[in-house]
Amino acid sequence: MTEATSYIIGGLVILGSLLSLAAAVGVIRLPDVYCRNHAASKSSTLGVLFVLIAAMLFFWWDSQYFSARLLLGIIFVFITAPVGAHLMTRAAYYTNVKLSNTSIQDDLRDKKEQEEAQLKRVRG
Repeated sequence: MTEATSYIIGGLVILGSLLSLAAAVGVIRLPDVYCRNHAASKSSTLGVLFVLIAAMLFFWWDSQYFSARLLLGIIFVFITAPVGAHLMTRAAYYTNVKLSNTSIQDDLRDKKEQEEAQLKRVRG
């Protein structure tokens, strides 16, 4: 492994760590569950991806070993983390978790009202 590859791998680890730190700060500082979930899902997903890519590159360049497990981990995290975060946020919305007082737009309000009206019509 050359010195340049060491810098690339180290840079990816540091970038992943900073993104994970940003996710932690977002979870602590943001006002409601929707914003916190956004920060936790986006930043932590990218942070984990950068660290896993750095680990995969390290084993590939250092010992000529391509780890399919790390590649599958990258794909799994990239697919499941945003979907899970979306489902948790939607569940919070449909269980009437309030938006922050500073929120100015509720894109799902009309859709939720239409679904509730349709449900009332079906039930009679």
